[in-house]
Amino acid sequence: MQVPGGINMKVVHTSGKRKRAIARATLRAGSGLVTVNRIALSAYGPRIAKEKIEEPIILSGGVLGKVDVSVNVRGGGMTSQAEASRLAIARGIIEWTGDKNLEKEFLKYDRHLLVADVRRKEPAKPNSHGQARAKRQKSYR
Repeated sequence: MQVPGGINMKVVHTSGKRKRAIARATLRAGSGLVTVNRIALSAYGPRIAKEKIEEPIILSGGVLGKVDVSVNVRGGGMTSQAEASRLAIARGIIEWTGDKNLEKEFLKYDRHLLVADVRRKEPAKPNSHGQARAKRQKSYR
């Protein structure tokens, strides 16, 4: 979108899911700031979660130097939130750049950068004491 001053106002919205976590990422022209739930990525959570979120940013090279990324993530645990965030960021980078080579590089590095992991927790069955697939106790012996 072009505004009268000639400034490019391109905005990209993407989402990513992992287990119960849902992340929504917004990319817009800026100075390269990455925030997750309004916290700068440099100050975000455990180191392992931060490194997972940084993967698509590092793989894309200098593409995000002129793009601000804002991620809002809810639900799930810390690792699921990190994986949902990296999925949303990677999809946003691909949509922002439109680069097929970068898309191939993401898929080659880790398929889950662009394709959601659809596995979910299996619900517990009745009379199995919270377990989804345990051997049930027989009542007639």
